[in-house]
Amino acid sequence: MSITYDFTGRVALVTGGAGGMGRAISAAFAAAGASVVVADLSTEGGKETAAHIADAGGRAEFVAADVSQAADVERAVAVAVDQFGGLDAAVNAAAIETEQGRLHECDQAEFDRMIAVNLTSIFLSMKYELAAMLAQGRGGAIVNVASTSSYRPQPRQPAYTASKFGVLGITKQAAIDYAGDGIRINAICPGPIDTPMLRSAIARRGGTEADTIQRLSLIGRFGQPDEIAKAALWLCSDDASFTIGHALAVDGGYLAR
Repeated sequence: MSITYDFTGRVALVTGGAGGMGRAISAAFAAAGASVVVADLSTEGGKETAAHIADAGGRAEFVAADVSQAADVERAVAVAVDQFGGLDAAVNAAAIETEQGRLHECDQAEFDRMIAVNLTSIFLSMKYELAAMLAQGRGGAIVNVASTSSYRPQPRQPAYTASKFGVLGITKQAAIDYAGDGIRINAICPGPIDTPMLRSAIARRGGTEADTIQRLSLIGRFGQPDEIAKAALWLCSDDASFTIGHALAVDGGYLAR
């Protein structure tokens, strides 16, 4: 049985939509009928995502946005409301991972940047997404992309780990405050998903694909971005109407080990 979702007439916003998981999520929403706002700092990648969606017959608008800056996030949400008529679903997927040292070696500027891009962006995204959803009065769904590192830290990632623990905390807290408004807030905790960010991290640490898979997956392969996209669509769909404040691990069984 193949499960499909119908988001016809709905509007979705995806941060980090220029590539990797964000691009797959954007494309999945569009394929399901949603109008999609793709927000990302990368103009080239973001425009490519929007163009792919348009070429496939979907509707998408790219917004250049530094998600650690309030004005940029507010503008992206405004595009959804002003151009497409509202905001029904949002997936906050923008993130970076650049570390390879222990905590005493972590520069404060590096720590601050990681927190800004990975955690402050979640706060800002939800702040303006929630305001838009409350104003229109028809509820909505928000999914924040956390990590298996929100539960089980990896070596030499102090700032990344702190940021992803924070994503989970703010997700659960906001879920409590807005459930009564018909806005469901959840998280996805990806494991080793085959994205440029993962490949870059492996290379930076001098690792190999085989060793990484052996450590992080029970099924002998990396996950694919479209597997995260399917999870995001389910969490934003009416089929997940009783799912609130949940952190869904899509991780090849890593956290079960």
